[in-house]
Amino acid sequence: MYRFFVDEGQIFQDEIIITGPDVNHIKNVLRMRPGEKVLVSDGQDREYTCVLAHLENDEVRAKIEDVNGPARELPIKVTLFQALPKGDKMETVVQKMVELGVYEIAPVSTKRCIVKLDEKKAEAKTKRWNAIAESAAKQSKRGIIPKVLSPVTFQNALKKAREMDIILIPYEEAKSIDHTRKVLSRIKPGMSIGIFIGPEGGFTLEEVQQAIAVGAYDITLGKRILRTETAGMALMAVLMLQSEE
Repeated sequence: MYRFFVDEGQIFQDEIIITGPDVNHIKNVLRMRPGEKVLVSDGQDREYTCVLAHLENDEVRAKIEDVNGPARELPIKVTLFQALPKGDKMETVVQKMVELGVYEIAPVSTKRCIVKLDEKKAEAKTKRWNAIAESAAKQSKRGIIPKVLSPVTFQNALKKAREMDIILIPYEEAKSIDHTRKVLSRIKPGMSIGIFIGPEGGFTLEEVQQAIAVGAYDITLGKRILRTETAGMALMAVLMLQSEE
């Protein structure tokens, strides 16, 4: 079934009113008809199974059949602190991390980042990334739409991460894989996790030390060197399989 997101004010006792761009998508792109079923989420991991009832020019009315369907969110909240990569790699990172279950994404400007965004470009990029996150959330039937924050400095990223239960920073000089397994085994349901992924040139030693100083664990992702757009996905996949209930 196709999935759509609505605000709480669009949900009533026995029906949900879908408005905005989704109306055109339902009517003219998907060519759906009354009687077909859809999934509707309030963005807070509450899911409704609905039957399309009336398709109007500016709204679609869907009758609620079931509430609180299977929750699709991980029992942990993972925030990705992704150093800004070159080209359109960030779009791939956003799409795939949302599919894997990330809770939030914070683009980060680090010393070795080649990409430099002024305020206007950062605003446009953030809008684009959030549109990709919404599309990926619908495709993967997420219960929420993970938010992509505006780009932040490395220092501000560390300040935000300090509030989390566990901070992970993959680093090529980190200890053995056994150390990584021990760190990951400490992750329990209900925890908030921060993942720091460096740019194409990696984090500087100073940045790694600063992260460790605020409580981050430097871990390894194996003997191979992963690209910046691959590293976060690899770690997120491990966390997904480890924590999925």
